[in-house]
Amino acid sequence: MSFQPENLPAMPVALIQEVKDFLRLAHGEDDAAIAEMLNSAAHLCENFIGQMLIARAVTDRIPVRGEWQKLKKRPVQAITLVEAIGPEGTLTALPATDYAMDIDSDGTGWVKMHPAHGVTRIAVTYEAGLAADWASVPASLRHGLVRLAGYFYTHRDGEYISGPPSAITALWRPHRRMRLA
Repeated sequence: MSFQPENLPAMPVALIQEVKDFLRLAHGEDDAAIAEMLNSAAHLCENFIGQMLIARAVTDRIPVRGEWQKLKKRPVQAITLVEAIGPEGTLTALPATDYAMDIDSDGTGWVKMHPAHGVTRIAVTYEAGLAADWASVPASLRHGLVRLAGYFYTHRDGEYISGPPSAITALWRPHRRMRLA
């Protein structure tokens, strides 16, 4: 499963400055480029560890079944809304008596629909992410982001990059959550 880079909060000036300090850059001419490189690094990090870095709202659209269904993003902090999707795509909030929800200790979210009145698809909105903001991201992940953005910066002149360097993946590996099919 791949995480999409949408809805990532803007990179704070402090994080951009960390990359500049790492690279020993004194000028601000490349701040916008460094912010984009940090966004790319965050996207790669989320896909590598299988978890969202910054908590943000997510909506999964799933078919109704009579069994527990796993939500796509992790770690789930809260399931906030379950809505029926009508034939025309209209959304209608469902009463709590129509479904059950659970969040495991590892942050995996689950939803189970009780027998409903003709509902075939639902939209589940939930909050998922490791940290509330960039300052709260675990240190090893944050340092990996800084190093990877620095790596992108130093290799920006068209050199082929085959993936994150092993020093960066070593920082991220303890946070990695694998999904088995």
